Amino acid sequence: MRISSRKLTVSLAIALALGSVPKGAWAAGMPQLDFTNPLLIGQIIWGAIIFAAFYIILKVSALPRIERVLTHRRNRIEGDLDIARRARDDADRAVDELRRARHEAAAQAQANIDRVVQEARTAAEAQTHEMNRRLNDDIAAAETRIAQARRDALASLPNVATDTAQALISKLLRPAGANVNVPQEAIAEAVRNGLQHRGV
Repeated sequence: MRISSRKLTVSLAIALALGSVPKGAWAAGMPQLDFTNPLLIGQIIWGAIIFAAFYIILKVSALPRIERVLTHRRNRIEGDLDIARRARDDADRAVDELRRARHEAAAQAQANIDRVVQEARTAAEAQTHEMNRRLNDDIAAAETRIAQARRDALASLPNVATDTAQALISKLLRPAGANVNVPQEAIAEAVRNGLQHRGV
């Protein structure tokens, strides 16, 4: 925005050079370019003086204020851009931290789920093992009781069969009037032979 004194000097030199151009060098019908007119030289000088005065006034008063305004505006824009860049960096860091926290939370949740599932599986296996052990113990105890009951039943079977055979023989022979006394040992021997024949 600043106009250098060198440019002003060049402008004045061009104006003076144009004043020294011969009259024949200009096209006819252009009185504003007739440098032989004494009023034109005065107008050029006064124009240069007024231009220089305006330039000095602008350079001293207006241009510094404009420069300050532009500098202030540029500094404010740069400050706002710096704030925006810092805010963007903070937002990027916050997004990265949020993404990292979410990833860690997901990993922790998956680890907790795996741990709970493993604990449940272990507890279920232990409970199943305990139930199988108790069931096997109950089955073994039941088989033992059944075997003992069978042995007891088989042990008492000859006596029961002998008593039953004795009672049947007595009932069968009494109506016929026969007075036959069958020895207890013979009946027991016959019962034993019959049981052995049946594989009992």
